[in-house]
Amino acid sequence: MVIDGTDERLLGALADGLPLCPRPYDEVGRWLGLSEGQVLSRLRRLISTGVVKRFGVIVRHRELGYRANAMVVWDVPDQLLPGLAHKAIQFDCVTLCYERPRRQPDWPYNLFCMIHGKDRKTVRRQLDRLNRQTGLQDCPHDILFSGQCFKQKGARYHAAPELKCGAA
Repeated sequence: MVIDGTDERLLGALADGLPLCPRPYDEVGRWLGLSEGQVLSRLRRLISTGVVKRFGVIVRHRELGYRANAMVVWDVPDQLLPGLAHKAIQFDCVTLCYERPRRQPDWPYNLFCMIHGKDRKTVRRQLDRLNRQTGLQDCPHDILFSGQCFKQKGARYHAAPELKCGAA
């Protein structure tokens, strides 16, 4: 797909996320000289053609009071993996859940889930409940608490302007 200059400017405008205001696409449109509908139409096209692979929310957990973040990993029998992963992602405390290949002999784990809590005790309680209610308690696992918080960022296509609500 060929993208034009307006698409490039749109990708740049979205690089740091949407402006935090009631009508963010309208705000982006004002900066680009487009209507809200035109912005949404272009964005849909960029997503449907694969130019934009993912478009989602990055939650800044620490600002919401979630100080304990843990990647929990399990060694799940391959035939049980799809069912157990589906059960795990149903829990509110789980924000990511995915399969990764094992790296034997040092890394036997193939199911990964990110769990967030206000403190480590809460995360451990959530993990105990998740293990009991899904059947994962019978699978070897490890819990890896985050030691440092890094800034999460989306994909970078072009330099991003600083968009502020009401400042076209």
